[in-house]
Amino acid sequence: MMDAKQLSKRLATVAKYVPEHARMADIGSDHAYLPAFLALQGKISFAVAGEVVKGPYENAVHEIKSQNLDHVIIARLADGLDAVNLDDQIDTLTIAGMGGTLITKILEHGLAKLSTVTRLILQPNVGEYGLRKWLMEHDYEIIAEEILAEDGHTYEIIVAQPATDPIMYTEAQLLFGPYLVQQQSDVFQAKWQEQLTHLKQSIQHMEAAKNPPLDKIKTFQSEVKAIQEVLA
Repeated sequence: MMDAKQLSKRLATVAKYVPEHARMADIGSDHAYLPAFLALQGKISFAVAGEVVKGPYENAVHEIKSQNLDHVIIARLADGLDAVNLDDQIDTLTIAGMGGTLITKILEHGLAKLSTVTRLILQPNVGEYGLRKWLMEHDYEIIAEEILAEDGHTYEIIVAQPATDPIMYTEAQLLFGPYLVQQQSDVFQAKWQEQLTHLKQSIQHMEAAKNPPLDKIKTFQSEVKAIQEVLA
């Protein structure tokens, strides 16, 4: 059972990368467990808990009140980074538990709000490749990554900061993660082994079709090759 005193393994890993005395914004904060946990530890000086849905927003308000954290955390009902004002002087942004495409959209639409932000801590449920690509194209350098398994799901955490020089990642680094591919943890191996099996089965099905989708087969085959090279 998760609450402000006891985070899930996934959120605890996100929390680990929040710097001391951070002024953070947690977008899609749900019950505001992450900022509440950090505030109770005395780790952050200020937080915005942003939530676009009324129910979760009300949950966040309730959690902040019940933990007597009104002086540190403010909940705001808003879409993405509309929850943040420039005078909040946010330096750390956490977005966890949604698809990579949605995280990318939130960052893209909220670019103006990122001017004071020196650290992004992102946990996409899927679509890590597209998110890493967005970071690279917007001159963010990935400084740490973790992969973990919890309750039958695999999660990747990507930590990035604004870079002084343009960043260039290879296709393999974008797909697998520049740090994760070096670490080659058991969870990493298991994730890509499973993906490999899935791709091979898909290719078999497509090849057996009356009109095989040749382009799609080709794309899948090149991904199979990439995975095999990384796992070798």
